[in-house]
Amino acid sequence: MPIRDERVAGRAFLKPLYDDDYFPDQVLDRCRAVLLRLCERIETDRPADLAALYALTHAATREFNDLEAAFEAAGSEIETVAREEIAEEFGFIADAYGFTDADVEELIAPREW
Repeated sequence: MPIRDERVAGRAFLKPLYDDDYFPDQVLDRCRAVLLRLCERIETDRPADLAALYALTHAATREFNDLEAAFEAAGSEIETVAREEIAEEFGFIADAYGFTDADVEELIAPREW
């Protein structure tokens, strides 16, 4: 399903990480796919409140947790720069879909990175 929100559809997710050779593009592509799936879920399920949004973002965060091994296998990791960039993307997504009062730390609460 294509993303309907123009701001989200036009977003270059994780661009600073793609610009850094430390982070392998093939793993970042998988990360970007997680973010896009999250957007699709938000557009499809239309969470009614923050609790419903957090349920969706927590599922996406767990997908990021599962990618840590892929980063390590490629000689990289989800370190400080990546953590901050990923958190910013979750915040952008929440804002774009009208959840401006979402807490970024709560959006990614189950993170292991």
